[in-house]
Amino acid sequence: MTTLPPITLPGGQSAACLAEADTLTLLLDGRSAARFTVNHAECELTLTLEGGVDAALPPAALYALLAETFRSDRDTRRVTLKLGAVPEFAAAAHRLGLVQIQEAGRAIAWRSAFWQLPGPWLTAPASGLFPSRFTVTNHHQHPLRPPKPQGDVYRRFLPEIGETLSFRTLDPERDLEVFHQWMNQQRVDHFWEMAGTRESHAEYLQKRLADQHSHPLIGCFDDVPFGYFETYWAKEDRISPFYDADDYDRGCHVLVGDSRFRGPRRFPLWLRAIAHYLFIDEPRCHRFVGEPRVDNSRFIEHLQDHGFVKRKEFDFPHKRAALVVMERDVFFDQFGL
Repeated sequence: MTTLPPITLPGGQSAACLAEADTLTLLLDGRSAARFTVNHAECELTLTLEGGVDAALPPAALYALLAETFRSDRDTRRVTLKLGAVPEFAAAAHRLGLVQIQEAGRAIAWRSAFWQLPGPWLTAPASGLFPSRFTVTNHHQHPLRPPKPQGDVYRRFLPEIGETLSFRTLDPERDLEVFHQWMNQQRVDHFWEMAGTRESHAEYLQKRLADQHSHPLIGCFDDVPFGYFETYWAKEDRISPFYDADDYDRGCHVLVGDSRFRGPRRFPLWLRAIAHYLFIDEPRCHRFVGEPRVDNSRFIEHLQDHGFVKRKEFDFPHKRAALVVMERDVFFDQFGL
């Protein structure tokens, strides 16, 4: 049976992967379009094409094949595809960045490279498409930031829990009530210190949406809001005086407001997802940073367990913070999806 939902391709067709014993079948609009035999080795799979491929199969359909392959075995670091009968198909997949051609009829897909592609997960125009032009804000020179997209920006099905995790740009009318409720929870206010009225929270959200360096998001499981993710560009943020911020470093303030979604089972799922979104949205982003309060020790420990490094402690006017950093190569090489 298909373990991941079909992926919608740019032309409107759908691609899915059917896993059966030692074969993988690539489906196009529900019908078999290519079939591969699977050979396992340590940290590597070899997929050998049986015969040819359906003439209508676009190379982008390999997203479905590789997503299932890397998802089903997290120890697999690379996949070798033997595509000898279809060199043009392999060359087109190479141009998309899905594989690297090593020799005639043989191509390699690396886990760390595959998950850096926007694929079907990035559902809004990428920030990385915005041209590099510089401006100055509060005496900080930084790249001009792209306009905030509306609606969904990231969406990915998680087979381990059978749910879809997504992030969408906060809508001040749609999301004010739940944001207001979350901020007035005692456990949230302990760290955010933002308990208040609907009016004060509405004003806060409008400021975040108007601020070009900030992008407030609502995280959802199966479209049920569970948390607030206030992402930002670090170069023009209050954190930048405390470390050598790169032009495209990104950070995030986080709260999980719905208690049903707290805990160690879901924490690594949404943490990997927000890191994945920030990195694929802007390929020039090489660091994901944060500055949690130092007394939020459990949160900091969880971050360190999943790829962040605590660099130092420092003082903001309102709190003593820990600088935590996730490097792009560490995420994709060791802690990716």
